[in-house]
Amino acid sequence: MEGAIDAITRDLLTMQEGLDWTVTEFVRVVDARLPPRVFYKHCPELRESAVATPSGIPVHLQLLGSDPQALAANAHQAIQLGATGLDLNFGCPAKTVNRHDGGASLLRDPERVFRVVAAVADAADGTVPVTAKVRLGFADRRLALACAQAAEAGGARHLVVHARTRNEGYRPPAHWEWIARIRHQLSIPVIANGDIWTLKDYWKARSLSGCEDVMLGRGMLADPDLAQRIRHWQRTGEQLPETAWIRRAAILEAYANRQQASLPDKVVVSLLKQWLNQMRARDAEAAARFAMLRRETRLAPFLAGLMSPIPCVPQHDDPAQALSCSEISI
Repeated sequence: MEGAIDAITRDLLTMQEGLDWTVTEFVRVVDARLPPRVFYKHCPELRESAVATPSGIPVHLQLLGSDPQALAANAHQAIQLGATGLDLNFGCPAKTVNRHDGGASLLRDPERVFRVVAAVADAADGTVPVTAKVRLGFADRRLALACAQAAEAGGARHLVVHARTRNEGYRPPAHWEWIARIRHQLSIPVIANGDIWTLKDYWKARSLSGCEDVMLGRGMLADPDLAQRIRHWQRTGEQLPETAWIRRAAILEAYANRQQASLPDKVVVSLLKQWLNQMRARDAEAAARFAMLRRETRLAPFLAGLMSPIPCVPQHDDPAQALSCSEISI
């Protein structure tokens, strides 16, 4: 979720109920202890007494790297600055990150996963929980269980599993049934992740993985009401109406207005397109707006285009059935 889930996005997506905690974009650690300004940039919530969004949803700081000593030093730095939870990224599939020995590249060697988690857990010394996110391996799934067990042995309090390998990227389908194989072998909580776009997807992920909890990523950008939709079903057994375009547009406009205070208009437009691109695959009107605005570089016309009249577009039905979960995060 690099470049997508900053403090403003976290704030906007936690204004409604549904999410239990959030995770920052990763702080990239190479071989040195980073200065406080880097942590504050990724997690400005550290400046508050409670490291949480304005709505009170906890924010965990995520670290990405491969050098155990450097990660331990930065974990200690983060805790000194007030971090209340540290998450380790072994899931990023980006070629640039993997080429520089970060993210999912470590899944080729479970021992390296263990050393990283153990070093950070030792640095935390029980003061804050250390957690991890993995995929089902790098090129294939042969080491999926070994890597998950290594994270647990290193001291991870819970494990998020994205239901694809690094080489599978984000191509469907997500193999939620593979998460069940891991969950059966671990004693720590396992959280299912990957391709949860709708209430129906949530039900399938819960059913096939057996996990009580799910983590939402791109699905929350596509439908900002997804967590609330799941939570409402858990409590009432009722399905909320589909998220109207006017609601999606209001989120985008609020995001733009706040980003405009510190970023050039062209950069804000680029960020809006990134978010609208996530929406368009699951919403016909978002797709029409994206097609209409994809070449626009000026902020005012772009925002006007979010609400200008367009031909009527069909909406997708989501006749979902679901089971419940106790915790949802992003």
